[in-house]
Amino acid sequence: MSKLLSKKWVRDSVLGLALLAATLGLMFFPQESMQAARDGLTLCYNVIIPSLFPFFVLSSLVVELGLAGYLGRLLEPVMRPLFNVSGACASAFALGFIGGYPVGAKTAISLYEKGMCSKTEAERLLAFCNNSGPAFILGVVGAGVFGSSKVGLLLYLAHGLASVCIGIVFRFYKAGGARKGDRRAAPQFHAERFTTAFTGSIKNSFFSTLNICAFVVFFTVVIKLLFLSGVLPGVAKALGVLLSPLGFSEEWAERLLTGFLEISSGVWTLSGSGALAGRLSMAAFMLGWAGVSVHCQVLSFIGGSGLSVRTYILGKLMHGGLSALFVAGLFRFFSFEEPVSSYLAEQVASIASLDFHTALTISTVSAWVVWLLFFMAAWAAIRRAPHKNLSKIRP
Repeated sequence: MSKLLSKKWVRDSVLGLALLAATLGLMFFPQESMQAARDGLTLCYNVIIPSLFPFFVLSSLVVELGLAGYLGRLLEPVMRPLFNVSGACASAFALGFIGGYPVGAKTAISLYEKGMCSKTEAERLLAFCNNSGPAFILGVVGAGVFGSSKVGLLLYLAHGLASVCIGIVFRFYKAGGARKGDRRAAPQFHAERFTTAFTGSIKNSFFSTLNICAFVVFFTVVIKLLFLSGVLPGVAKALGVLLSPLGFSEEWAERLLTGFLEISSGVWTLSGSGALAGRLSMAAFMLGWAGVSVHCQVLSFIGGSGLSVRTYILGKLMHGGLSALFVAGLFRFFSFEEPVSSYLAEQVASIASLDFHTALTISTVSAWVVWLLFFMAAWAAIRRAPHKNLSKIRP
């Protein structure tokens, strides 16, 4: 199959048929397509832009101002033995867990492009630093989809534990290679002035956010067309038949395919019927895998950097599988029998009606808190270093 797809005429034929099918879909379902696009734009306005833009600015400032380098001096004894990456990579790992997709990946690529980590270290980092944020797992998935804060906690624990395990596994990726031999030219990083870094971060973060919104709207329309045309239900039916000996029904196959393409749409399909343990394991897989939509967003940042895509994709597949296994193992230690409290029901309603200003306020405050923590870590690194060696710790 791979040899067949490697031929140019086969790739061109498949692409041409896909474009023809998309054109016909837009012609036969114009109203539904426009409504799906509106839904995607609404999601971007109310959630994507206010939640990601402040963290994109934060991640850019952390790298441009050299805070990642100072933080690296403190965390080198942790990051090197555990993940075999430089201490500066800790900023990508931390921001990935707080800001959500695709903040961690974007920060990792920025670190490499600025010469603060090697190519091998950046590829290791991409395998485990691009994670879902606590707001999405605890709020949207836990409270919104399953109506339980304990579910959100279970999923977040499994998600984080799987990420750390994958980082430990990938520490052996190209372990025999030189740490500094594959760094980019300009090995000495010089921090930008604040005014230059701030204006550049705002501009670059704005275009990065628009880029992500374009993918969100695109995949919202694509998934809608796949449902309306019967393609997704048809593939789900065939997959359900193939996996029926394993107890995998057509409904579960349709859920899995939806989450495989787009994580938000996928997790919302799990709010229906089915065994809770199975739904939680599938939710964990979707959160770890992240969806093709998120991968396209990350690939748009990787393009031109020279970094390998294989380690990133393999890491996300492993993340999904390990997360599902951890949820299955930890499920017995959580009790989900008690009814949803009225307080939690109010939180679900609040999440569903989250508007632009509320989301922007929450995200901005969180970003400033994290930025303050990075600044304090940098100051601690400066204070701990002897004055005569101060120049040596400058990134």
